[in-house]
Order: sequence, then C-alpha cells, then structure tokens
Amino acid sequence: MLSRASKILCIGRNYTAHIRELKNAVPKKPFFFLKPPSAIVEPGKGKLLIPSDVQAHYEVELGLVIGSKLPARQPIFHSKWTEAIAGYFVGIDVTARNLQNEAKKAGLPWSFCKGYDTFLPVGPFIPKHQVPDPHNVIVELSQNDKVVQHENTSLMLNRIPKILDSITETMTLQPGDLILTGTPKGVGKVFAKDVLSARLLSAEGNEITPSAFSIQADVV
Repeated sequence: MLSRASKILCIGRNYTAHIRELKNAVPKKPFFFLKPPSAIVEPGKGKLLIPSDVQAHYEVELGLVIGSKLPARQPIFHSKWTEAIAGYFVGIDVTARNLQNEAKKAGLPWSFCKGYDTFLPVGPFIPKHQVPDPHNVIVELSQNDKVVQHENTSLMLNRIPKILDSITETMTLQPGDLILTGTPKGVGKVFAKDVLSARLLSAEGNEITPSAFSIQADVV
C-alpha cells in the first residue's frame, strides 16, 4: 500500500536534541525535502542496500498517510487535518551522511542523499484509530537488538497541523501521499549485516500493532 505513494515529504530538524547532535541551526519554520517512492521497502520485500561509497545513517520517524485531498493554499482546521489522515506508519529515513555533508559544504541541494533505492524502509499501515493522539506516542529503533532511538512525539517542534499547513503553502496533498515527521536524537551509522527494527509504542510503553518491522542492511 505505502509503495503506491505519488510523493513522500519529509520534515527536517523537528526535534531539538537531534538538531544539536548534528550541530544544525534551528529552522524558523517547518521545511521539507522529498524522497522518491522508489526508496520504499515494505516489510518483507527486501533489504536495505547501501552503496560501498556511502556512510548511511538511520533516522526513525512517525509517518502519516494522507487519506483525502488537502488543496494548496487553503486553511487547515483541526477537523480537516484529522479527517485527512488515513493512518500512520513507522519509517526509517536513511541518509547518505557523508554525501549530504559534502553537498552542504558546497552549498548544493542534498535530496539525492536521501533518495537511493531502499533508503526508506517502512512498517505496516496503522489505521488511525490505533493512534488516538499522534503527538503522544513513542518512536523506537533498535540496531541489532540494542535500542538506539526512543522518543515521544510530544517533543516535536512542529506538530502535524503546522506541518500540513507548511506543505500546502506550496503543493496539494493527494490521497496516498506520505509524510515523515522528523527524527529524534540518537541517529547513527548503519553497517553491513545490521538488523534495524522499528516500532511505535503508546506513551505507557505498549507496542502499537501493527507497527513493528525489521530489515537487514547489506553493502553493495
């Protein structure tokens, strides 16, 4: 289902601690970049394939699945954004960090660093009734059974209505579009044969099902 998305929009720098760990500036308003649908790997459909010249980093995120059209340049009220979301998912926004850093130093765009095939492993679709408050759940990522990212979405700098409003200043959101809401602290390098496991938890620490998935990384 998720691989049929026409576009994938990713919010950058949406958790303060993650901004600090990468020594980035805090954005004045939400900003986003695009990942191609060809980056998606659905559960059980393949591995995370990392080119040998790439230093890949994992970034776990809460994802949104748009269920109804949100036209550009129209106000988004509370009832409108909640109705427009069909459900959620957990995704791993994989980044070619070394190439991204080089592009930033040269003042060049860096979307290509996010767009390699397989650089967006995703979990199963989560119906929205399973996540009554997306601003109070925990995204978690384990690397070879060690938890490396574990954070409550309440710490997002920009909440979902503001994210949607920022995107629709520019473009219409269509049913099936995916949005990644940013990663918390704890990002790190992915190595060959690593197994990355991600899931969504309630604020009390109970796993929300369906949400969990695992994927193995290989260097190619």
